[in-house]
Amino acid sequence: MPQPVRVVFLGGLGEIGRNCMAIEQIVDDGSKGGNRRILLIDCGLMFPDADMHGIDLVLPDFTYLRENADRIEAVVATHGHEDHVGALQYLLRELSFPVYGSAVALGLARNRIEEAGLLGRTELIPVKDGDRLMIGPFDVEFIPVTHSVPHAHAIAVHTPQGVILHSGDFKIDLTPVDGRRTDLARLGEIAASEGIRLLMADSTNAEEHGYSPSESGVGAVLRSVFATQKGRRIITASFASHLHRIQQIADAAIDSGRVVATLGLSMKKNVRMGRDLGVLHIPDASLVDIDDIDKYPPGQVCIISTGSQGEPMSALALLARGASKWVKAGDHDTVILSSHAIPGNEGNVNRVIDDLLRAGVEVVHSGIADVHATGHAQADELKTYMSLTRPEWMVPIHGEYRHMVANAKLAVLMGVDKEHVLLCEDGDMLELSDSGLAKVGRVPAGYLYVDGIVGDVGQGVLRDRRVLAEEGVVVVIVTVDVGTGKVLTGPEIITRGWVYAPEAEDLLDEACDRVAAVVEQSLASGMRDVESLEREVRRAAGKFVHERTKRRPMIVPVVMET
Repeated sequence: MPQPVRVVFLGGLGEIGRNCMAIEQIVDDGSKGGNRRILLIDCGLMFPDADMHGIDLVLPDFTYLRENADRIEAVVATHGHEDHVGALQYLLRELSFPVYGSAVALGLARNRIEEAGLLGRTELIPVKDGDRLMIGPFDVEFIPVTHSVPHAHAIAVHTPQGVILHSGDFKIDLTPVDGRRTDLARLGEIAASEGIRLLMADSTNAEEHGYSPSESGVGAVLRSVFATQKGRRIITASFASHLHRIQQIADAAIDSGRVVATLGLSMKKNVRMGRDLGVLHIPDASLVDIDDIDKYPPGQVCIISTGSQGEPMSALALLARGASKWVKAGDHDTVILSSHAIPGNEGNVNRVIDDLLRAGVEVVHSGIADVHATGHAQADELKTYMSLTRPEWMVPIHGEYRHMVANAKLAVLMGVDKEHVLLCEDGDMLELSDSGLAKVGRVPAGYLYVDGIVGDVGQGVLRDRRVLAEEGVVVVIVTVDVGTGKVLTGPEIITRGWVYAPEAEDLLDEACDRVAAVVEQSLASGMRDVESLEREVRRAAGKFVHERTKRRPMIVPVVMET
């Protein structure tokens, strides 16, 4: 009887980002129960929500991986986006393992790993389209798929329980920029020969009807926009990893007689990497340093910038605010935002657009022209994919919960038994056995926050920050003589973000009187413990503040004793 295989979801379910899962396979080494080996598929990060005050990044919970560190064979990267490889540098601080992926995926991951000084803790092993490798006991096949970054892969793991297929992030683009299509033929061949026991499929655009537009169509739109901007400097913003988009921008620029310059460190690094790998083709004569753009008339310049998501410190955001050290934007500029805002980033993107317009810049975005195409399959593509792969079991992945629900419905529509479609959450452990697929447990899968350093911020700190941001803080200071049980000084109240003190003197005086009465009463009853007195101060101040203002700011009592 074949041994069961487990799948553990550490991130990426019910959210956009933190994509990370483990496949576990038992190796018979003579020990009781055998040696359970682990293959990780992706290890990505997530950008913080607006209410995660002060947080830079959000990572998967590595607890389960730390506890099973000696069992990890490797990480397999589906592609090079940060939501799939961006957490590797943080995991490598604690563990050591090789990473397999395409040259582009490894190139994008390498930048961050090298910055962290952790290249010595891993081996980056490049794979080619169609490679089938034994990684420890895992029989892993890399199947080409089209996405918004070159050389993305679906991952087929040939296990004792049949083929487990991870779709990767994909679309079915029949006219991709590089001619590299999703290998539907190989997917169909696996389905027809071995069968696909379990499919885990990208859900991002499952709610969107129809087919996603081809990336090559964006190039035609860009050329038409460039043609209307004669005499004006063009500044484009795109993801630094979207090398196909960068290629199309560069082609449109060069064909219209412009030189190309990059703005933003990641854009500069990725363009260099893409050219080194032969993925980007920009002639040396057409690529100039950002320091040299003033040597050319505006109508002969195209700048390709980072910051398409409106990140406050990104190159485009600084440019929009007039804070860029390289580019001063004005009424001779046109900015093309060749992207869609990731959910949660809409506010930042809108602020950048507003700042650009205030500076006199003309702005072209996807709401005005088709200057962006998604990299994720829409509903009809997903139906085609499931019709071709015919999985016995299906688990929607990569998306918010509503996206996964929509993908589950598509699977049922395409003939997958409703009972064989499982909606899972981060932390779920599944077991695939002769009897089928079932949830068999849970592992830690909470958020690990990056705030300067890893893991220094917990939920308690975030709650405090949320209160401070929304309600303010009230600090109450009082000095007591524990010997005599008398109040020596205070209470003094310092407030930030609750009320404007100069206009609320009477309210603050009343609050001081209320707290003083409670402290005196507590001392008179024999209370001398500072912590107990502080609890009474917090209770009295909090009650007064809520009664008078219906607000609940953070109350910080400070009782000093002599």
